[in-house]
Formats: sequence, structure tokens, C-alpha cells
Amino acid sequence: MVTVSQSHTTTFLFFTTFLLIFGSISAVRLLPRPNTTTTNDLDFIRTSCNATLYPDVCFTSLSGYASAVQDSPARLAKLAIGVSLSQAKSTAAFLSKLSRSVAKYSGDGHQTASAVIRDCVSNVEDAVDEMRGSLRQLRDMNGRGGVPAARRSVETFRFQMSNVQTWMSAALTDEDTCTDGFEDMDEGGLIKTTVCDRLEEVKRLTSNALALVNTYANNGAP
Repeated sequence: MVTVSQSHTTTFLFFTTFLLIFGSISAVRLLPRPNTTTTNDLDFIRTSCNATLYPDVCFTSLSGYASAVQDSPARLAKLAIGVSLSQAKSTAAFLSKLSRSVAKYSGDGHQTASAVIRDCVSNVEDAVDEMRGSLRQLRDMNGRGGVPAARRSVETFRFQMSNVQTWMSAALTDEDTCTDGFEDMDEGGLIKTTVCDRLEEVKRLTSNALALVNTYANNGAP
């Protein structure tokens, strides 16, 4: 028979583990940021971000790389996807560890949370794969393993960009599916709040990346 004291101890250990996992995978590691940035470079980032749903998030996440982007919509689209991919990978790792931790305490009313987290891990991992596919396509389009940009036809560009748009849209759908699962939960408490907040950050970055991809697709044909 489980006593009240044992139940409280188990719950305490669970949330302690949860907080340790959250703290250990809370920072997103990105590429080193260039040191020199001009006003024109920043203006290009700011103007481009105005076409997104979350312009402040867009500018904050990308402005540190303005000198590398300069005024290139292609480089900006790749950077935005890379930033979103980095955050998604970090979130997938966090959710995977959390899923294993919650499974240990499934007897304490966390059965539903455990199942939702497992599904969410799968959704986010799918989104990661789709964003990787988008980056590979963009890199190939710019002469790495594909037709050099100067020799690419408008039809080829549009076809390749449609692939990127499809993958990024699918990634955003997978992230939405993950949060939908948590929103349907009646339980969850700290887990639900923390996971949903973290996923909202990923969704904003992915949404912004898709918007910048769309801008490039509409205006970047050779």
C-alpha cells in the first residue's frame, strides 16, 4: 500500500527530475555570430521580418547574423530555417528525456501526459527531418550538388522552392499537432505549461522561416 508520504516523495522526485531536464536543455546553440554588422544589413533583416507573423521574434533571432546575410533573401531563408531547426532539435531532445522521466511515474496519474509527450516527440522529430530536407534543397539550389543558380530556369526554381515550402509547411503542421495534444489534456500542470510554452517558441520561428521562404520564392526567381 502506498502511503501519503511515499506519494509526496514520488511527486517531489518527479518534478525535481523535470526541472533538471528543463534546465539542462534550455539553451539553443547556434552558429557563432559575426562581429561586424552595418546599418544596411540590419535594415534588410528588419524589413524582411515585417513580412512575418512575429516580426519582433524574427528580428531578435536573426539580426545577430545580419553581416553574413547582407541583402540576400536566399541566405536569410536558409538562416531562418537553420535557427528554427536548432530550436526544434533542442526541443526534441528535451521532450525525449522528459518522456522517459514521466514514464517512471506513470502510476501517479501521469499516464495521459506520458502518452501525449511520446506522440509529441514523434511530431517534433518529423518537423526536424522536414526542415533538414528544406535546407538540403536550398543548398543544392545554390550550386552545391545541383544546377548553379546562374543556369537555373524559372520553372526549376519554382519547383525546387515549392518543395521547400511544402516541407516547411509540413513542419509547422507537425508542431501544431504536438501542441493540440497537450491542449486537449485536463491534467498536466507544470509539464503542460512548460512544454506548450517551449513549443510555441519553435512554432513562431518555423512560421517566420516559412514566411521568409515564401518571400524568396515569390521574388527570387532568376
